[in-house]
Amino acid sequence: MKKMKLYSLFIWVLPFVLFMNCTKISSDWKLVWSDEFNYHGLPNPLKWNYDTIGNAYGWGNKELQYYTYANPENAWVEGGFLHIRAQKERINGFDFTSARLNTLNKGDWKYGRVEVRAKLPGGRGVWPAIWMLPTDWKYGNWPNSGEIDIVEHVGYIPDSVFVTVHTEVFNHMINTQKGASVYLPQNEHEFHLYAIEWCSEKIDFFIDDELVFTFNNSGYGAAEWPFDQKFHLLLNVAVGGNWGGQQGVDDSIFPVTLLVDYVRVYRRI
Repeated sequence: MKKMKLYSLFIWVLPFVLFMNCTKISSDWKLVWSDEFNYHGLPNPLKWNYDTIGNAYGWGNKELQYYTYANPENAWVEGGFLHIRAQKERINGFDFTSARLNTLNKGDWKYGRVEVRAKLPGGRGVWPAIWMLPTDWKYGNWPNSGEIDIVEHVGYIPDSVFVTVHTEVFNHMINTQKGASVYLPQNEHEFHLYAIEWCSEKIDFFIDDELVFTFNNSGYGAAEWPFDQKFHLLLNVAVGGNWGGQQGVDDSIFPVTLLVDYVRVYRRI
């Protein structure tokens, strides 16, 4: 396993007993949902939706891509992998197409272990993400109901990936988000296992089963900890945007592809 270096780490500290309550023991987990991508064609419609509603407003991040619906040039399964490809093509006033898949109402979980083995695309202007959003938005619109970023990568920082949580109190709009930047120079060339283990006390973030960040439940309510509700998984490759496009977009890199080997979700038994 390659050694990883943390550039920055922001953690709420709770008593050690809380850490112990959520520590992984492999025999304590039962597989409850998965996609091994051992088929050919479009992503399994019993497990995946195409998320396109935000095309009308740039997804709140001024992104440049148009997310397509069931287009085998942007999302398909082949050779044991899910492919999500962003490419340069003009459609509906956009200069790029891509895909954004989610498991809303087909895979929704409160607590557990979520793991995705993937190889991330790179290049200036590319912004792939493996992340989670609330299913019912009980505490209100973003960021009040929370967001869990299992991993994000921005192509103009090729040697690093990022893990983050957003809540009403902690979010990037007010520069209070909680997370870590992880030095992982081969993330664009090798598969890595990105995972969280989530329980009522905390969310642990792992890369290749190495703990890289912990976000603890402070006990001060939903403004800081809205993670007591069901969340669903999202996989996407964005182009440009407030973060991904900070140094522009290199048109010469396209097409670029996020490769996903498998997605597995476990619950504690």
